[in-house]
Amino acid sequence: MTISNKNENLEAAFTHLFEVISSERFLKKEGLGNEVPFFLYPFHAANQVKVSGLIKALKAKLETHGTSVLEINLYDLSIEKLKSEGDFDLIVQKEPIWPKDELKEQLQALLSAEHELIPEIVLRMDSEQFDVMFITGVGLVFPYIRSHTILNNMQKVAKEKPLVMFFPGDYIHSLEYGSSLKLFGLLKNDKYYRAFNLNNYKL
Repeated sequence: MTISNKNENLEAAFTHLFEVISSERFLKKEGLGNEVPFFLYPFHAANQVKVSGLIKALKAKLETHGTSVLEINLYDLSIEKLKSEGDFDLIVQKEPIWPKDELKEQLQALLSAEHELIPEIVLRMDSEQFDVMFITGVGLVFPYIRSHTILNNMQKVAKEKPLVMFFPGDYIHSLEYGSSLKLFGLLKNDKYYRAFNLNNYKL
């Protein structure tokens, strides 16, 4: 079991991420067997602001060294979808007065992973040249979008290039739970077992 630590050495972790992601072995999906090329970088949720800055720097460094990155920020994607469908202003207007459960249900209906978000991600994948995809903004879209739902749906459409999800919480492997995602290190475990933990990736 690996539990995130808010005192984690993020600079060292992101140096490791650069070395891994820019490597030929990673980009060619070597050593994965028949598994999908999905990877998680779990980190302590308290470090979200710093991690966001480090992701931006990592993308720039990778692209400078010839590794192109397609970043899908789930929060930004959600806002764009709501605005494009004409739902954003209504949600903003109703948010203060709707019960939280009703607001959650409305957002889940409007931002279905299978029917709304994944098709949009596929369009972006088809329109851009990239070597690796980053999924960010995971914590910002809870509870109306769950990370394991995104990953499960992405398995059908994103097998050609490595995918890295930056996850504010714990990716737990144990006899009790199996493999699961625990957002913020506090919430109920979401079962997911097909991603590799980048903290454990060896070159």
